[in-house]
Amino acid sequence: MWERYFQALRDKLDAVQASQGDAICRAAGRIADRLAEGGMLYTFGCGHSALLSQEIYYRAGGLMLVEGIFGEELLLHQKPVTITSQFERLEGYARLVLDKCRARPGDILLVISTSGRNAVPVEMALAGRERQLVVIALTSTRYAADLPSRHASGKHLRDAADIVLDNLADPGDASVAVEGLPEKVGPTSTAVGAAILQALILEVVAELIARGVEPPVFRSGNVPGGDEHNARLLARYGERVGYL
Repeated sequence: MWERYFQALRDKLDAVQASQGDAICRAAGRIADRLAEGGMLYTFGCGHSALLSQEIYYRAGGLMLVEGIFGEELLLHQKPVTITSQFERLEGYARLVLDKCRARPGDILLVISTSGRNAVPVEMALAGRERQLVVIALTSTRYAADLPSRHASGKHLRDAADIVLDNLADPGDASVAVEGLPEKVGPTSTAVGAAILQALILEVVAELIARGVEPPVFRSGNVPGGDEHNARLLARYGERVGYL
């Protein structure tokens, strides 16, 4: 069974590589434009998508100019954890979370939701565009095609974004059928989503270098000189990052 899951991931990654290159490059170009202008990239997600929003935030080998937007009630350390699913469907919540963010017009907002149907991620994208942010969605268009929106507008996340990155997850996300069990097992959205996000950051870094802009990249604090390198860059860019 583990081999079947690895094959499912390879199939998804191959399909993403074949279909999402243009979108990744367009998104990277918009992000590079904004970072070169003095702006920031913000990330947001609910539940397991919140894990992905942290994938490129404060990360060794990642850009310093990425900041996570977190709604405490949407994180999976809650008890009972089921309450996070209720908050994800609560209209009005996303605007409260975005109000606490320092994002300025022109900044980039990356909203992550595989189903793309719940009220909070849709509202976050809509509110971001109202505030003149460039909204990039990481979602599954196939998932959204099969299920109605839970937002009053009737929109899915893909409808509220300037650029859509498709993780190609199947409806329900899980990928492997196990004999004797009606439910499939083995979600793909986290592994594939992480690969898309890291590919996006690599493209942004390459884009900045091509423009003659030195990208501020974290070095691991577990290698010699890492702490000193990071301290120098954080001192240089500290006014731009709210996470300090």
